Amino acid sequence: MAAMPNETRRGHGGPDSSERLSGASLFAGAVMMLSGPLSILMGASGIAGDNLFAASQYAYRFDLTAWGWIHIVVGLALVIAGMGVVTNKSWGRGAGAVAAGISLITQFMFVPYYPLWAIPMMALDLLIIFALTRFHVGTNGGW
Repeated sequence: MAAMPNETRRGHGGPDSSERLSGASLFAGAVMMLSGPLSILMGASGIAGDNLFAASQYAYRFDLTAWGWIHIVVGLALVIAGMGVVTNKSWGRGAGAVAAGISLITQFMFVPYYPLWAIPMMALDLLIIFALTRFHVGTNGGW
């Protein structure tokens, strides 16, 4: 009787999978694990009432403490999802795409406060989303 090939899809392995992580997923996970702590530090700066941030009339104007906590929560989500992606957990790619999407929205809303930070972070979030949601065909014709 012939041995059955391992049908685990690349990049979607379970906890006992020996499949290698794709380059795009590894990139996304690494960037999330870099972006998350940076977002946490940005949040800590906002909570501390740093005078780095300034915005006058703006539709999404929140107290800097609120923005600080938002950045900390999003940063923690990015770190956790990034660890899930890098360790090739089944939930990692989906959680990473969602966390990066939420980060993208919050960075967009944060542009008037600190555009030199928010715009590059938005670009990184878009790259993360692309890397985690891109279609790639495996040997079995699936994702």
